[in-house]
Amino acid sequence: MPHLHTSALLFDMDGTLVDSTALVESTWAGFCARHGLALPDVLAYAHGRPTRETVGRFLPDPELAAAETRRLVAHEESETTGITAIPGAAELLAALPPDAWAVVTSAGRRLAEVRLAAAGLPLPEVMVTADDVVHGKPHPEGYLRAAAALGVEPAATVVFEDSGAGVLAGLESGARTVVIGGLATYDDAAERYADFSGFRVTGPEAGADSGAGSSSGAAGVVLTVPEPVTARTGGAR
Repeated sequence: MPHLHTSALLFDMDGTLVDSTALVESTWAGFCARHGLALPDVLAYAHGRPTRETVGRFLPDPELAAAETRRLVAHEESETTGITAIPGAAELLAALPPDAWAVVTSAGRRLAEVRLAAAGLPLPEVMVTADDVVHGKPHPEGYLRAAAALGVEPAATVVFEDSGAGVLAGLESGARTVVIGGLATYDDAAERYADFSGFRVTGPEAGADSGAGSSSGAAGVVLTVPEPVTARTGGAR
């Protein structure tokens, strides 16, 4: 099995660590019905982006957009029906050193805490949320902040993502970027896995050079991983 060497692992949350698809889609379906919008258009834009950015794109009135953002966030924070962990995620996170991974999510901090808990996943020592950044994905700010908080170079990390916007953010940060799930099209620099089944932490790594880069003084980890589903399917856009 292939080995993956990295100083730190940076995970998106929704769709990557946590399966919240049904809840997310029903929330946006209600939003679309309320405002006469086409659900496929909203979902295509919303995937991987902060709620406030999606609402602002489809509702040009700033006051209405702010009110709707608050309503949607409050609903999401109070609802956990159907939320589960992506297969293999709990086992992988439990095996990682606490200082070797972080979550970078387009959700707000409270929502991220609610969903991770609902999925039975641990809270990371480092979590960068929509509350912590000026620029949401596909901007790399979140991943750059997470790498800095862990004390590693972005190029020494591996980003795990499930959306086109997230893949672009990971690649723009300089990280090796891996797709989790069924994203139909993504940048040809990213390999893809259905989930985390078969991912195993096989040991620490101190200062070794690797495909993901290395960071002086960062111990890092070594994973064994399955063969990717496919190595190339086209552009992330």
